[in-house]
Amino acid sequence: MEAFLGPVLVALIGGPVMFFLHRFDRRNTSQHDNNMGVLTNIEKKVDRLDERMDDHFEWHMTKKDR
Repeated sequence: MEAFLGPVLVALIGGPVMFFLHRFDRRNTSQHDNNMGVLTNIEKKVDRLDERMDDHFEWHMTKKDR
């Protein structure tokens, strides 16, 4: 009878624990997706700023002295 009780207790305890861990994992994945969107947007803005700074530096290099 004791051999039967062990797996039952493991299932009763492990089942709900795994259920809550799975829900946490889904929420975490959703948050990571949102963060990736924000980081991608920041990356685009930084790239655009980099181009503008390159153009500005080039303008200074080609500008004639007064």
